[in-house]
Amino acid sequence: MMKLSPRLKKIAEQINAGETMADIGTDHGFLPIYLWENKICPKVIMADISSGSLSKARENCEMYDPDARFDLRLGSGIEVLKEAEVDAVVMAGMGGILMTEILEKDVKKSLSFRKLILQPRKDVGKLRYWLFNNGFSITNEALVREGKYICEIITAVPKEVAITRQMNGDDIEYEFPHSLIDYNDELLEEYLNTKRKLEAEILANMKKGKYTTAKEIRHQEYRISYIDYLLRRI
Repeated sequence: MMKLSPRLKKIAEQINAGETMADIGTDHGFLPIYLWENKICPKVIMADISSGSLSKARENCEMYDPDARFDLRLGSGIEVLKEAEVDAVVMAGMGGILMTEILEKDVKKSLSFRKLILQPRKDVGKLRYWLFNNGFSITNEALVREGKYICEIITAVPKEVAITRQMNGDDIEYEFPHSLIDYNDELLEEYLNTKRKLEAEILANMKKGKYTTAKEIRHQEYRISYIDYLLRRI
């Protein structure tokens, strides 16, 4: 029986029994194999741009359930899927900007799936900004520890009218939205304190910089004060 890391287990928890799913950038195929074995998903698609990664996934399929007919597809992003072919599309472990590029290639197709489950390694603010401005609503945010890192998992669903905000994709409000407080994850305080420490280190280095402007200093100080505001709300 397939066992998942805490990160993949938390992602699996975002998928409801009976939903079909596609794992984009599946690598070893651990998540879809788990969902299939545990009878959570009646249909799983494993997709990867790397033939080597897909071969590893195929080997794991044969190891864990040799009699099952798994659907493995070689290709880039959601290009391997038809519109509305699955309920849930998972992208995990890649950068947030890469995720937006994959979704941006065919926004109509991206909106055809019932939900996206996204676990970006970085640039989560830019990812949220793209989602808000391209017809998606974030319905859940979860945090999970993996090693020394705390990972963010976003569940987004299509909506009829996109939220548009007069903000920039680099703004801290997209990196740490108020909704993080609403979901009240037990790791949130530690997560925000870790981020605050990093932002404070950036500010200290900026103040030592010879060419740092007063405006840049004020911007960084605002980022720290905003995190402090969120911490007070926990």
